[in-house]
Amino acid sequence: MKITENKKYMKQVIVGLGEALWDCLPEGKKLGGAPANFAYHAGQFGHDSLAVSAVGNDPLGQETLDEFDKKGVKYLMPEVDYMTGTVQVELDIEGVPTYDIKEGVAWDNIPFTPEIETVAKNCRAVCFGSLAQRSSVSRQTIQKFLEATPKGCLKIFDINLRQNFYSKEIITNSLKHANVLKINDEELVTIGRLFGYPGLDIENKCWLLLGKYNLDMLVLTCGVNGSYVFAPNLQSFRETPTVEVADTVGAGDSFTGAFASAILAGMPNTEAHKLAVDVSAYVCTQNGAMPKLPKKLIDRIK
Repeated sequence: MKITENKKYMKQVIVGLGEALWDCLPEGKKLGGAPANFAYHAGQFGHDSLAVSAVGNDPLGQETLDEFDKKGVKYLMPEVDYMTGTVQVELDIEGVPTYDIKEGVAWDNIPFTPEIETVAKNCRAVCFGSLAQRSSVSRQTIQKFLEATPKGCLKIFDINLRQNFYSKEIITNSLKHANVLKINDEELVTIGRLFGYPGLDIENKCWLLLGKYNLDMLVLTCGVNGSYVFAPNLQSFRETPTVEVADTVGAGDSFTGAFASAILAGMPNTEAHKLAVDVSAYVCTQNGAMPKLPKKLIDRIK
């Protein structure tokens, strides 16, 4: 499903932009990376979606593209002279992951090619994070991509703080480029410390970020304690359904993919929120980040 040759696909594409990597889990390796997970789930809801990253000129790079083909994920991933990204994932007793993310890999070196620029100019929604901005090459590509998107493009900053691969400057710059912030409760505490407002409660931190960066929406996920959507004059809260958890890998990405898909389909924020919660809960019951969603969830977006 490589699409570099076909310029006509560029009508209204939804893009996951950033890291493409393999999660090396206790039971074996699985293709991951938030942008690809996001693109995969947006694609399940019938959107033209695309994962944009880079792969190495190595066997794992080819395996990455083969796996995307198998999953039906369209991609635009130039080959670069660095190893394809991997992550060692350890799961605790609750199935919650910790990550050891290898540095100096292909997705740290995403080039801003003419093809990638064309995608940016025809982009309906893009999801990007902080991790892929840890190196200057990919950081510049992501920034150029965001600046090239058309007016009205949904630009979701799914913050995804990992290890120490972020800085106040990267986060501030990303918030200025975004119109939606997706963050979890632990990340919100870190941001509070980093930005110098640790004393505020959860809701006030969210309202502050929403107003300060002129965001259209802020999505806060709190694991088993539910999730919130904040927008000017709107606050929505949903409980997290109780499910048998296999692992939580990619659950947040599926939430973002479903939420964006629903918003783009014109669903009200509160309904989009409910769908995202249910999709994320289902993904927690499955191993890995890219399970096939049941038809009853897909059909909720008309």
